Order: sequence, then structure tokens, then C-alpha cells
Amino acid sequence: MDGLNASEQREFQGRMEKKQMKEFMTMYSNLVQRCFDDCVNDFTTKSLHSKEEGCVMKCVDKYLKGSERLGQRFQEQNAAMMQSGQLPGR
Repeated sequence: MDGLNASEQREFQGRMEKKQMKEFMTMYSNLVQRCFDDCVNDFTTKSLHSKEEGCVMKCVDKYLKGSERLGQRFQEQNAAMMQSGQLPGR
């Protein structure tokens, strides 16, 4: 970003923010779909039964912890590659 002028930096920052928001919304959508499919199976009432609610809470917790761990492992691998002088994709 050092070689960009102020306008280009703002445009780049705006694109990055949009990309991050899109990735967040995709993750959120996947989470909702997966946990709904796995946990909700009684459509006779408007509210969740306690068993369904517990399943959803566990599903969300497990999904978020898994995503967090995946991000950590990615960062660890990236740091190891940078330290050894290897560039990703080469």
C-alpha cells in the first residue's frame, strides 16, 4: 500500500471491507443453514423446542470454535512459510 496515493488507498480499503463483509455473511449464512438443517425438525410450532434450541446452541458453538481453530492454523502455517522464506502458492 506504500505505492498507492490517498485515493487509491481509500478505494483499496473500501474493497477490502466489502470483501470481509461478504466473507462474514457467507460464513453466517452457512452457519444458519447447517445448524437449521441439523437441529430443527418440528414445524408444528413457531418457537423452538428446548431440545432443538440446545442443539442449535451446541451447533453454533462448535461451528464457531472450528472456524476459529481453522483461522489459527492458517495463520500458523502462513507464519511458518514466511519464516522459512517460502511464499504461498510457489
